[in-house]
Amino acid sequence: MSWTYAALLALLTVLLALNWSPEAESAAVHSSTGSATSPRAGSLRRIFMKESEASNFFRRSRRAAKSQDEINAEQRQVLAADERRREFHEKKRNEFESHSEEDSDEQNERSRESSEQWREFHYDGMHPPYE
Repeated sequence: MSWTYAALLALLTVLLALNWSPEAESAAVHSSTGSATSPRAGSLRRIFMKESEASNFFRRSRRAAKSQDEINAEQRQVLAADERRREFHEKKRNEFESHSEEDSDEQNERSRESSEQWREFHYDGMHPPYE
């Protein structure tokens, strides 16, 4: 049981250290960072949000309406997941079909060989072979 206490103590220490660090205050970027003259400023504005918006980001109620951007992003994710699922099932179906075809070919070859062997064994020399 002493190792569980040690693990809990280490975890608590890490959480306290992370909680007291100045980087853990918010996940937002202050509006003073990032200049408008940089070429990536537009893309950074789409990725990072203001500190005031970030504090309310996870507090949105369940019944609050989603923005059109959120709806579009979720729809793109759903469509991408559907496409990946479709490709996966198509790949599995093709693998199964090729495996099934190979098994069928092998079975046909074995039955042909066994019938040839039966004909050769039972051939009495009086009648011509079937082929």
